[in-house]
Amino acid sequence: MILIAMGVSGAGKTRIGEMLAERLKCTFTDGDAFHSAANKEKMHNGIPLTDEDRWPWLRTIRAAIEEKQKAQEDAVFTCSSLKRSYRDVLRNGDKDVCFVYLKGSREVLQARLQTRTGHFFDPSLLQSQLDTLEEPGEDEAITVSIELTPEQIVEETLVQLRMR
Repeated sequence: MILIAMGVSGAGKTRIGEMLAERLKCTFTDGDAFHSAANKEKMHNGIPLTDEDRWPWLRTIRAAIEEKQKAQEDAVFTCSSLKRSYRDVLRNGDKDVCFVYLKGSREVLQARLQTRTGHFFDPSLLQSQLDTLEEPGEDEAITVSIELTPEQIVEETLVQLRMR
């Protein structure tokens, strides 16, 4: 099984992804690690990424997913996965790829981004991400509120996974 923690910047994808991987006793890979230097520079400078910027990034994450699958390893990845078409690239028709949508209000997300340090993402891009976001339906993802504690988010995710 491959889990992908998704959502806009500030949703807690990395923290939740790491915690899920620990609970599931599998590897964790942050999708941000696959961004090109040019993409990181654009985001650092407050320039939103275009679809053309994202496609190579998404295909690289998909290749990493396929490596885990070939090795028959479970894994947790993070990726904003803002549009259904992006999720389609990452899923590529695989039934064992499951998205976990970390959903939060603009206010909570903005507050988190204002206190975050050491990340290349310019907080001014939050609105651009929210505008791009196509929230996944129940057919696409497990949805969990970021209003919960990280421990509660992980527990709720695992409960919903068992019910699928």
